[in-house]
Amino acid sequence: MATPVFAASVETHGENSNTKTLPINLPLDFSSIKLLPETHAWHESNNKKKIENNNESSLFALPIIDLNDPNAMELIGHACEEWGAFQLKNHGIPKSVIKELEIQTKRLFDLSKEQKMKALRSCDHPTGYGTLWITPFFQQRLCDAMKKFQDESSVLVEKLIHLGFKYLGISKDQEGNWIGPNNRVDALQLNSYPICPNPENAMGIGPHTDTSFFTVVHQIQSSGLQIFKDGSGWFTVPLEPNTVVINTGDILHILSNARFKSALHRVTVNNIKHRYSMVYFYRPTMDHVISPLVSNNTHDDPRFRAALTLKEYSAIKDKNFENALSIVSVKED
Repeated sequence: MATPVFAASVETHGENSNTKTLPINLPLDFSSIKLLPETHAWHESNNKKKIENNNESSLFALPIIDLNDPNAMELIGHACEEWGAFQLKNHGIPKSVIKELEIQTKRLFDLSKEQKMKALRSCDHPTGYGTLWITPFFQQRLCDAMKKFQDESSVLVEKLIHLGFKYLGISKDQEGNWIGPNNRVDALQLNSYPICPNPENAMGIGPHTDTSFFTVVHQIQSSGLQIFKDGSGWFTVPLEPNTVVINTGDILHILSNARFKSALHRVTVNNIKHRYSMVYFYRPTMDHVISPLVSNNTHDDPRFRAALTLKEYSAIKDKNFENALSIVSVKED
Protein backbone atom coordinates (compact mmCIF):
# COMPACT_ATOMS: atom_id res chain seq x y z
CA MET A 1 0.00 0.00 0.00
CA ALA A 2 1.45 3.33 -1.01
CA THR A 3 1.24 5.86 1.78
CA PRO A 4 1.97 9.59 2.02
CA VAL A 5 5.65 10.38 2.44
CA PHE A 6 4.75 12.24 5.61
CA ALA A 7 1.63 13.30 7.46
CA ALA A 8 1.86 16.11 9.98
CA SER A 9 -1.05 16.13 12.42
CA VAL A 10 -2.21 17.98 15.51
CA GLU A 11 -4.92 17.03 17.98
CA THR A 12 -6.30 19.31 20.68
CA HIS A 13 -8.83 18.71 23.44
CA GLY A 14 -10.69 21.90 24.14
CA GLU A 15 -8.13 24.65 24.55
CA ASN A 16 -5.29 22.38 25.65
CA SER A 17 -2.97 20.58 23.25
CA ASN A 18 -3.07 16.81 23.51
CA THR A 19 -1.21 14.68 20.98
CA LYS A 20 -1.76 11.07 20.04
CA THR A 21 0.34 9.18 17.53
CA LEU A 22 0.96 5.86 15.51
CA PRO A 23 4.24 4.68 13.99
CA ILE A 24 5.15 6.09 10.59
CA ASN A 25 7.38 4.61 7.92
CA LEU A 26 10.51 6.30 6.75
CA PRO A 27 9.79 8.17 3.50
CA LEU A 28 10.45 6.68 0.10
CA ASP A 29 12.03 9.05 -2.41
CA PHE A 30 9.58 8.72 -5.31
CA SER A 31 11.54 11.23 -7.37
CA SER A 32 14.37 8.72 -7.75
CA ILE A 33 12.42 5.59 -8.74
CA LYS A 34 10.81 4.56 -12.04
CA LEU A 35 8.75 1.61 -10.84
CA LEU A 36 6.59 1.22 -7.75
CA PRO A 37 8.32 -1.06 -5.22
CA GLU A 38 6.44 -4.18 -4.15
CA THR A 39 6.49 -2.85 -0.58
CA HIS A 40 4.25 0.02 -1.65
CA ALA A 41 1.85 -1.90 -3.93
CA TRP A 42 -1.86 -2.12 -3.15
CA HIS A 43 -2.60 -5.80 -2.50
CA GLU A 44 -6.39 -5.75 -2.24
CA SER A 45 -7.88 -8.44 -4.49
CA ASN A 46 -8.68 -7.26 -8.01
CA ASN A 47 -6.94 -4.01 -7.18
CA LYS A 48 -7.16 -2.59 -10.70
CA LYS A 49 -10.94 -2.82 -10.65
CA LYS A 50 -10.98 -1.38 -7.13
CA ILE A 51 -9.08 1.73 -8.18
CA GLU A 52 -11.39 2.45 -11.10
CA ASN A 53 -14.17 4.97 -10.52
CA ASN A 54 -17.48 5.90 -12.07
CA ASN A 55 -16.94 9.56 -12.88
CA GLU A 56 -18.15 8.91 -16.42
CA SER A 57 -21.69 8.60 -15.09
CA SER A 58 -23.73 11.78 -15.47
CA LEU A 59 -26.45 10.42 -13.18
CA PHE A 60 -24.54 11.05 -9.96
CA ALA A 61 -22.42 13.95 -8.80
CA LEU A 62 -21.31 14.90 -5.31
CA PRO A 63 -23.52 17.87 -4.36
CA ILE A 64 -22.06 21.37 -4.26
CA ILE A 65 -23.90 23.36 -1.60
CA ASP A 66 -23.81 27.08 -0.85
CA LEU A 67 -23.89 27.62 2.92
CA ASN A 68 -25.66 30.94 2.26
CA ASP A 69 -28.48 29.23 0.39
CA PRO A 70 -31.81 29.69 2.23
CA ASN A 71 -32.33 25.94 1.79
CA ALA A 72 -28.84 25.00 3.01
CA MET A 73 -30.17 22.90 5.91
CA GLU A 74 -32.33 20.72 3.66
CA LEU A 75 -29.59 20.42 1.02
CA ILE A 76 -26.98 19.41 3.61
CA GLY A 77 -29.35 16.93 5.27
CA HIS A 78 -30.22 15.32 1.95
CA ALA A 79 -26.54 15.10 0.94
CA CYS A 80 -25.70 13.43 4.26
CA GLU A 81 -28.48 10.91 3.69
CA GLU A 82 -27.56 10.14 0.08
CA TRP A 83 -23.76 10.44 0.06
CA GLY A 84 -22.41 11.17 3.52
CA ALA A 85 -20.43 13.94 1.82
CA PHE A 86 -20.75 17.17 -0.14
CA GLN A 87 -18.71 20.12 -1.36
CA LEU A 88 -19.36 23.42 0.37
CA LYS A 89 -18.92 26.97 -0.87
CA ASN A 90 -19.27 30.21 1.08
CA HIS A 91 -18.08 28.11 4.01
CA GLY A 92 -16.63 31.05 5.91
CA ILE A 93 -12.97 29.98 6.09
CA PRO A 94 -11.10 33.04 4.73
CA LYS A 95 -9.20 32.53 1.48
CA SER A 96 -6.15 34.11 3.09
CA VAL A 97 -6.15 31.46 5.85
CA ILE A 98 -6.39 28.62 3.32
CA LYS A 99 -3.73 30.10 1.05
CA GLU A 100 -1.25 30.63 3.87
CA LEU A 101 -1.64 27.05 5.05
CA GLU A 102 -1.22 25.81 1.47
CA ILE A 103 2.11 27.66 1.27
CA GLN A 104 3.29 26.43 4.64
CA THR A 105 2.20 22.85 3.91
CA LYS A 106 4.33 22.72 0.77
CA ARG A 107 7.27 24.26 2.62
CA LEU A 108 6.89 21.71 5.38
CA PHE A 109 7.05 18.73 3.05
CA ASP A 110 9.90 20.29 1.06
CA LEU A 111 12.13 20.21 4.13
CA SER A 112 14.89 17.65 4.23
CA LYS A 113 14.15 14.26 5.74
CA GLU A 114 16.68 14.95 8.46
CA GLN A 115 14.91 18.14 9.50
CA LYS A 116 11.46 16.53 9.56
CA MET A 117 12.61 13.46 11.46
CA LYS A 118 13.78 15.63 14.34
CA ALA A 119 10.13 15.98 15.32
CA LEU A 120 9.20 12.32 14.81
CA ARG A 121 6.55 11.11 17.22
CA SER A 122 6.82 8.03 19.39
CA CYS A 123 5.46 4.65 18.30
CA ASP A 124 2.27 4.84 20.38
CA HIS A 125 0.88 7.99 18.72
CA PRO A 126 -0.94 8.82 15.39
CA THR A 127 1.13 9.63 12.32
CA GLY A 128 2.69 13.05 12.37
CA TYR A 129 5.49 15.17 13.70
CA GLY A 130 4.46 16.59 17.02
CA THR A 131 2.32 19.05 18.96
CA LEU A 132 0.99 22.26 17.49
CA TRP A 133 3.75 24.49 18.82
CA ILE A 134 6.69 22.66 17.24
CA THR A 135 8.79 25.80 16.96
CA PRO A 136 12.06 24.10 18.01
CA PHE A 137 11.84 22.30 14.65
CA PHE A 138 9.63 24.43 12.38
CA GLN A 139 8.96 28.12 11.88
CA GLN A 140 6.29 29.87 13.94
CA ARG A 141 4.59 30.87 10.69
CA LEU A 142 3.60 27.23 10.03
CA CYS A 143 2.19 26.85 13.53
CA ASP A 144 0.17 30.06 13.22
CA ALA A 145 -1.23 28.95 9.85
CA MET A 146 -2.28 25.59 11.27
CA LYS A 147 -3.90 27.19 14.32
CA LYS A 148 -5.91 29.69 12.21
CA PHE A 149 -7.20 27.01 9.83
CA GLN A 150 -8.11 24.75 12.74
CA ASP A 151 -9.98 27.53 14.57
CA GLU A 152 -11.93 28.55 11.44
CA SER A 153 -12.77 24.91 10.68
CA SER A 154 -14.14 24.33 14.19
CA VAL A 155 -16.53 27.26 13.73
CA LEU A 156 -17.67 25.84 10.39
CA VAL A 157 -18.22 22.32 11.74
CA GLU A 158 -20.27 23.59 14.67
CA LYS A 159 -22.52 25.39 12.17
CA LEU A 160 -22.88 22.15 10.22
CA ILE A 161 -23.68 20.16 13.37
CA HIS A 162 -26.35 22.72 14.25
CA LEU A 163 -27.92 22.41 10.77
CA GLY A 164 -27.63 18.62 10.81
CA PHE A 165 -29.26 18.31 14.23
CA LYS A 166 -32.03 20.73 13.23
CA TYR A 167 -32.69 18.71 10.05
CA LEU A 168 -32.93 15.54 12.14
CA GLY A 169 -35.24 17.19 14.67
CA ILE A 170 -32.76 16.95 17.53
CA SER A 171 -33.42 19.58 20.20
CA LYS A 172 -31.12 22.51 20.89
CA ASP A 173 -30.74 21.30 24.49
CA GLN A 174 -29.31 18.00 23.23
CA GLU A 175 -27.12 19.87 20.75
CA GLY A 176 -25.45 21.74 23.59
CA ASN A 177 -24.02 18.49 24.94
CA TRP A 178 -22.02 17.89 21.78
CA ILE A 179 -20.43 21.16 20.67
CA GLY A 180 -18.13 23.73 22.21
CA PRO A 181 -14.52 23.68 23.47
CA ASN A 182 -15.31 21.51 26.50
CA ASN A 183 -17.12 18.86 24.45
CA ARG A 184 -14.85 18.44 21.46
CA VAL A 185 -11.52 17.00 20.41
CA ASP A 186 -10.33 18.34 17.08
CA ALA A 187 -7.36 17.48 14.92
CA LEU A 188 -5.65 18.89 11.85
CA GLN A 189 -3.64 16.68 9.52
CA LEU A 190 -1.48 17.78 6.59
CA ASN A 191 -0.82 15.10 3.97
CA SER A 192 1.63 14.74 1.10
CA TYR A 193 1.06 12.33 -1.82
CA PRO A 194 4.05 12.42 -4.17
CA ILE A 195 3.88 11.56 -7.86
CA CYS A 196 3.68 7.76 -8.17
CA PRO A 197 5.23 5.95 -11.16
CA ASN A 198 2.52 3.23 -11.17
CA PRO A 199 -0.66 4.74 -9.72
CA GLU A 200 -2.83 1.87 -11.00
CA ASN A 201 -1.07 -0.41 -8.50
CA ALA A 202 -0.99 2.00 -5.57
CA MET A 203 -3.32 3.63 -3.11
CA GLY A 204 -2.73 6.83 -1.15
CA ILE A 205 -5.04 5.79 1.69
CA GLY A 206 -7.25 2.69 1.63
CA PRO A 207 -11.04 2.72 2.09
CA HIS A 208 -12.19 3.86 5.53
CA THR A 209 -14.69 5.99 7.42
CA ASP A 210 -13.78 8.74 9.88
CA THR A 211 -14.47 8.64 13.63
CA SER A 212 -15.78 12.19 13.58
CA PHE A 213 -18.90 14.34 13.40
CA PHE A 214 -17.73 15.98 10.20
CA THR A 215 -14.37 16.08 8.43
CA VAL A 216 -13.26 19.13 6.45
CA VAL A 217 -10.95 18.40 3.49
CA HIS A 218 -9.09 20.85 1.28
CA GLN A 219 -7.27 19.31 -1.71
CA ILE A 220 -4.24 21.04 -3.21
CA GLN A 221 -2.94 20.77 -6.81
CA SER A 222 -4.69 17.52 -7.70
CA SER A 223 -7.87 15.60 -6.96
CA GLY A 224 -7.53 12.16 -5.45
CA LEU A 225 -10.23 11.90 -2.79
CA GLN A 226 -12.89 9.36 -3.78
CA ILE A 227 -16.30 8.76 -2.19
CA PHE A 228 -18.12 5.43 -2.44
CA LYS A 229 -21.83 5.55 -3.29
CA ASP A 230 -23.84 2.41 -2.62
CA GLY A 231 -24.81 0.65 -5.83
CA SER A 232 -22.71 2.95 -8.01
CA GLY A 233 -19.07 2.62 -6.95
CA TRP A 234 -16.27 5.14 -6.45
CA PHE A 235 -16.48 8.78 -7.50
CA THR A 236 -13.50 11.14 -7.58
CA VAL A 237 -14.19 14.49 -5.92
CA PRO A 238 -13.03 17.14 -8.43
CA LEU A 239 -11.14 20.28 -7.50
CA GLU A 240 -13.82 22.95 -7.27
CA PRO A 241 -12.59 26.53 -6.70
CA ASN A 242 -13.45 28.09 -3.34
CA THR A 243 -14.97 24.94 -1.87
CA VAL A 244 -14.05 22.44 0.83
CA VAL A 245 -15.17 18.83 0.96
CA ILE A 246 -17.25 17.76 3.96
CA ASN A 247 -17.46 14.10 5.00
CA THR A 248 -19.98 12.80 7.52
CA GLY A 249 -18.29 10.52 10.07
CA ASP A 250 -19.21 7.59 12.30
CA ILE A 251 -20.37 9.79 15.20
CA LEU A 252 -23.13 11.53 13.28
CA HIS A 253 -24.03 8.27 11.55
CA ILE A 254 -24.72 6.67 14.94
CA LEU A 255 -26.39 9.73 16.51
CA SER A 256 -28.71 10.00 13.48
CA ASN A 257 -29.67 6.33 13.86
CA ALA A 258 -28.05 5.63 10.46
CA ARG A 259 -30.08 8.28 8.61
CA PHE A 260 -26.81 10.05 7.74
CA LYS A 261 -24.23 7.89 6.00
CA SER A 262 -20.66 7.71 7.27
CA ALA A 263 -18.81 8.34 4.03
CA LEU A 264 -16.62 5.45 2.91
CA HIS A 265 -13.72 7.16 1.18
CA ARG A 266 -10.16 6.62 0.00
CA VAL A 267 -7.33 8.53 -1.67
CA THR A 268 -5.74 7.62 -4.98
CA VAL A 269 -2.36 8.75 -6.30
CA ASN A 270 -1.29 9.87 -9.77
CA ASN A 271 1.79 10.10 -11.99
CA ILE A 272 1.32 13.73 -13.02
CA LYS A 273 0.99 16.02 -10.00
CA HIS A 274 2.12 15.97 -6.38
CA ARG A 275 -1.04 16.13 -4.24
CA TYR A 276 -1.38 17.73 -0.80
CA SER A 277 -4.36 17.94 1.50
CA MET A 278 -5.38 19.70 4.70
CA VAL A 279 -7.82 17.64 6.76
CA TYR A 280 -9.68 18.77 9.88
CA PHE A 281 -11.49 16.31 12.18
CA TYR A 282 -14.07 17.24 14.84
CA ARG A 283 -15.29 14.65 17.35
CA PRO A 284 -16.65 14.54 20.92
CA THR A 285 -14.52 13.69 23.95
CA MET A 286 -13.83 10.04 24.75
CA ASP A 287 -16.30 9.94 27.66
CA HIS A 288 -19.30 10.88 25.51
CA VAL A 289 -21.88 8.11 25.17
CA ILE A 290 -22.53 7.45 21.48
CA SER A 291 -26.04 6.17 20.78
CA PRO A 292 -28.98 7.25 18.59
CA LEU A 293 -30.60 10.49 19.70
CA VAL A 294 -34.39 10.53 19.81
CA SER A 295 -35.60 13.07 17.25
CA ASN A 296 -38.95 14.80 16.95
CA ASN A 297 -39.85 13.38 13.56
CA THR A 298 -38.90 9.69 13.64
CA HIS A 299 -39.83 6.75 15.83
CA ASP A 300 -37.44 4.20 14.34
CA ASP A 301 -36.07 1.59 16.68
CA PRO A 302 -32.43 2.18 17.63
CA ARG A 303 -30.05 0.75 15.03
CA PHE A 304 -27.05 0.77 17.38
CA ARG A 305 -26.14 -0.45 20.84
CA ALA A 306 -26.79 2.00 23.68
CA ALA A 307 -24.40 3.12 26.43
CA LEU A 308 -21.26 2.85 24.30
CA THR A 309 -18.68 5.54 25.02
CA LEU A 310 -16.50 6.92 22.24
CA LYS A 311 -13.53 5.37 24.02
CA GLU A 312 -15.18 1.95 23.80
CA TYR A 313 -16.16 2.48 20.18
CA SER A 314 -12.64 3.64 19.29
CA ALA A 315 -11.22 0.46 20.84
CA ILE A 316 -13.58 -1.61 18.69
CA LYS A 317 -12.56 0.31 15.59
CA ASP A 318 -8.86 -0.05 16.38
CA LYS A 319 -9.28 -3.84 16.36
CA ASN A 320 -11.87 -4.21 13.60
CA PHE A 321 -11.45 -1.05 11.49
CA GLU A 322 -13.92 -1.18 8.57
CA ASN A 323 -16.26 -3.58 10.42
CA ALA A 324 -16.67 -1.42 13.53
CA LEU A 325 -20.06 0.05 12.61
CA SER A 326 -21.54 -3.36 11.83
CA ILE A 327 -20.26 -4.72 15.15
CA VAL A 328 -22.04 -2.01 17.18
CA SER A 329 -25.22 -2.29 15.12
CA VAL A 330 -28.30 -3.96 16.58
CA LYS A 331 -28.84 -7.25 14.78
CA GLU A 332 -32.15 -7.49 12.94
CA ASP A 333 -34.39 -10.51 13.62
